This record gives sequence, structure tokens and C-alpha cells, in this order.
Amino acid sequence: MTEFWFYVKLGFSHVLDWHAYDHILFLIVLTVGYTFDNWKKVLILVTLFTIGHMLSLVLATYNVISVNSRLVEFLIPVTIMVTAVFNILTAKNTSKSSKAGVLYGTTIFFGLIHGLGFSGYFRTISSNVSSKILPLLEFALGIEAAQIVVVFIVLILGFIGQSILRFAKRDWVLIISSIVVGLVIPMLIANKIW
Repeated sequence: MTEFWFYVKLGFSHVLDWHAYDHILFLIVLTVGYTFDNWKKVLILVTLFTIGHMLSLVLATYNVISVNSRLVEFLIPVTIMVTAVFNILTAKNTSKSSKAGVLYGTTIFFGLIHGLGFSGYFRTISSNVSSKILPLLEFALGIEAAQIVVVFIVLILGFIGQSILRFAKRDWVLIISSIVVGLVIPMLIANKIW
């Protein structure tokens, strides 16, 4: 049971790590356009991220794939930037169904890339474990729980911003996505590959 909680806590703290806040930024731009009424769609998006993350983590942990870590660390903020810019460009579009396919694809892509970014560390901490599947699933459970916490906070802030402070939904999405763009630019510069 101790190992179970170790890997769950590891996944939980991995998402909520303030020194590596890329997860949080991605979850913000992923869910800023939704409300509590859209909880099913938000849950699908969050779960798709976890699936992508775990798929690449499994493949990298078992040495099926290997990617340059500098490239991965550059692609993570690129994916956040793409999602934020997509929000900005489509904020006036009220039809969520037209965004769904792009968001699902971006979410899986981000999960795949970020899983690769964490694979080296995960291999190190799980090196003395014979089967890594159970720790990977436990880690995924921690990731999913932390993501739900972040998304819940984003939805609450969205409710406050739109219902109490009376921001139009379009303005709310534009403001939050623009703030994320401002936070991602230094990450892009710090992780440039050229």
C-alpha cells in the first residue's frame, strides 16, 4: 500500500509542481472556455491528456521510443502556446463542437509530449521495480486527481469571473489565454532548440 500512495502522490505533485507549471498552464487554456455545464467534455479532455501522457511514458519506460529531451522541453510550451492562440483566435466562435476535434488532438499530443519529458525521471525512480505497469497506473491516478483539482479551480474562477464580475465569456477566454501566452513566451525562449 505504501508504494501505491508513493506513485499516486508522485503523479499528483507532478501536475501541481509550481517549478514546472506547464501542466497547470495547459489545463488552464484547455478548460478556460468551459463552464460546469460542460463537465463531461472537460472530463473527456482531462482523461485524454492522461491517456496520452501514460502511453508515451509506457513506451519510453520500456525503451520502445526515445526522443531528444531538449526537443521535448521545447515542444511542451509550443503546445501550450498553440492551444492559447487557438483560444484567442476562436474566442468569438460560440460553437464548441467545431473546436472539439482540435482540442482532443492537441490534448493527446500534449500528453504524449509531456509523458516523454517525464520518462527519464520515472525510469530512475522505478528502476528497482520488476513490473512497471502498476506504478504507471498509480502514477496516472495521481495525475488525473491533480488535473481534476486544477480544472475545478479554473471552472470556479470562470464562474466568478463570468457570473459575479460579469465578464463576457469571450472576454474571459481572451484575457486568460493572453495571460498564458505571456507566461509561455519565456518558457519558449528558455527551451529554444536553435
